[in-house]
Amino acid sequence: NINPDKPNNYDQTLLSFATAQGDEVVMKILLRHEEVNPDKQDCYAQIPLSFTAWNRHKGVMKILLRREEVSSDKPDYYGRAPLSYAAWFGSQDVLGVLLGREGVNPDGPNNRGRIPLLFAARYGHEGVVKILLGREEVNPDKPDNSAHTPLSHAARNGHHEGVVSMLLEREEVNPDNLDNYGATPLLYAARYGHEGAVKVLLAHEEVNPDQQDN
Repeated sequence: NINPDKPNNYDQTLLSFATAQGDEVVMKILLRHEEVNPDKQDCYAQIPLSFTAWNRHKGVMKILLRREEVSSDKPDYYGRAPLSYAAWFGSQDVLGVLLGREGVNPDGPNNRGRIPLLFAARYGHEGVVKILLGREEVNPDKPDNSAHTPLSHAARNGHHEGVVSMLLEREEVNPDNLDNYGATPLLYAARYGHEGAVKVLLAHEEVNPDQQDN
């Protein structure tokens, strides 16, 4: 009378934990049971594939995606699909698996308007940024709900001079973008002391070093 798909108080199942830990052996045992739903959402609407994406378990992800019931682009409560988590945590392997799936939107925003490229730029994952910039569907200057672009996040959140340079190479990217507070990428880079990003931005002819915020 054991239920292999019984959830805990957060609606997470044994499969949720097995995928999060990257345990392929336990996962395969669980998937033999018809009662186990490989696409079951927890209380945050997160599915096992999302756990796999943010924990960077490529092998586990491939096993899950063999099942027809598993959605490769299902958003959670925050509007984040598995691809957003792969970009956030910088897993190029997992990102590649997901981008190879039909129906996955490489430019899909979450509830705050943040796309996978923005997450990758924010956390300085150059390899992931390069892959996403190579996709025609991806808008490299797409703002979130606060009008922050991937460049704004890259400039603000660390010494990601490489990411800043990659974004500035794209004609679609506005190097002097104003967010809802009137702040530019240069202002954020200067405010948080990121000298490398400041130098790269100041070298761009379209950047106004004297732009005032609100």
